[in-house]
Amino acid sequence: MTIFANQTEIAIIGLVLWALTLLAALASYRSLQTLVVGKPANSFAPTGLDLSLFGQRLTRAHANAYEFVPFALVVLVFAIATQQSQITDAMALWLLGLRIGQSLVHLSSTSNFAVIIRFVVFFIPQIAILGWWCVELGRVQI
Repeated sequence: MTIFANQTEIAIIGLVLWALTLLAALASYRSLQTLVVGKPANSFAPTGLDLSLFGQRLTRAHANAYEFVPFALVVLVFAIATQQSQITDAMALWLLGLRIGQSLVHLSSTSNFAVIIRFVVFFIPQIAILGWWCVELGRVQI
């Protein structure tokens, strides 16, 4: 027996868990900076520019998650609330995988090639999937 009725529900939980994972990683990183390096806990720049290159990438990957995830969650929850999750089920896990993949590329590098890959993984499929879902969910059934 599974607690999830469909892939849309799995994607919702997955997106939240991924955002929480990035948040926990950032909190752990900053805690280490405070406890080991001696950086004052109230001195972290919200942009992460006062951290190492990895710390900066982690800060931005976390920010990318909390900037995007609400849009995805609204669409996915709307699909469930209106009993139209059959529209989102087919691509829900793809969206989750693309989101995680984008974050992992973000964490690995900020080289020009990595930035292009991040953009291609984000803009083309993730925005297209959400846009298509919005169109499909908004259709009036006669």
